[in-house]
Amino acid sequence: MTERKPPGVSFESFVDKQIRDAQARGEFSTLPGAGKPLSGDDTSYDELWWIKQKMVREGMSVLPPTLALRKEAEDALAAAASAPSERLVRKIITEINTKIRDMMFKPPPGPPLGLKPYDVEAVVREWRERRERASS
Repeated sequence: MTERKPPGVSFESFVDKQIRDAQARGEFSTLPGAGKPLSGDDTSYDELWWIKQKMVREGMSVLPPTLALRKEAEDALAAAASAPSERLVRKIITEINTKIRDMMFKPPPGPPLGLKPYDVEAVVREWRERRERASS
């Protein structure tokens, strides 16, 4: 139920009265977080605060491109180690090497990559040795 603003009453005082009336009726007492301080102890202003809070609530994260590629390279090595065929090992490592080379030649802003392309033959050799150990 919305009330119309009476003529001759300033908007601010009308809004204040509506809030006071709602408080008196207890309409705010059951709201989540009522009577508690606002969350966030960071006193510096960040214009992207709402995006960061949304990402935390959604369980998302954004890494700088170099750190994301480091994670992707780590995952690629793990995928290569458990790949079912040598052909797939070579494909996984070749694809991640392409991304590493691209970033080495066109580094984005942010922390350094700190990676170099993997030796495909060394990774394949390790893959074969692991399979041989597992089968014996």
